[in-house]
Amino acid sequence: MDESSALRDLREQPFELLAALDRRGRAATAQPAEQAAREWVGIALRVAGELYLVAREETREVLAMPPQLTRIPGAKSWIRGLANVHGSLLPIIDLRQYLGGGETSQTRQTRVIVANHRDVPAGFLVDEVLGFRRFGDAEFSGTAPQTLLGCDNYLAGAFRRGAEQWPVLSLRLLVENPGFLDAAA
Repeated sequence: MDESSALRDLREQPFELLAALDRRGRAATAQPAEQAAREWVGIALRVAGELYLVAREETREVLAMPPQLTRIPGAKSWIRGLANVHGSLLPIIDLRQYLGGGETSQTRQTRVIVANHRDVPAGFLVDEVLGFRRFGDAEFSGTAPQTLLGCDNYLAGAFRRGAEQWPVLSLRLLVENPGFLDAAA
């Protein structure tokens, strides 16, 4: 007896029919064991000469440095100003300066990483964005390596591949930190 005739036999038994359809759907979408390993995708960036990753889900977009910024009187020096991005005001934060590494120099590679956070809009100025990096679960370590910048409170582990170590910088932890939210000078 094939599957479709077995399902037809259950048309008078709606609960059993739904259960059979559920089992059939789960079997069709089950992945083989080799595909079951999850892949983590992040955006690689450079800040103060160090390499970091930011989770793709914590990033809304990557922008070139906006051509015009409006300074905010009374704001801390790491807030570069406000930019009009897609018709909305976006605070631009110098990530290097916020983390205590000095002011970011603007070059052709300088980019703004826009945090994907519902309550706190923020764009972070970084030296360079290197693109997407993909890692398997086995390459993750919950302990992050020492960094030159003061960002230990914002690190969510690291990925290791060969001799390379990629600390994961959490934009969520950063924008929810009370020190970040207290931006008045």
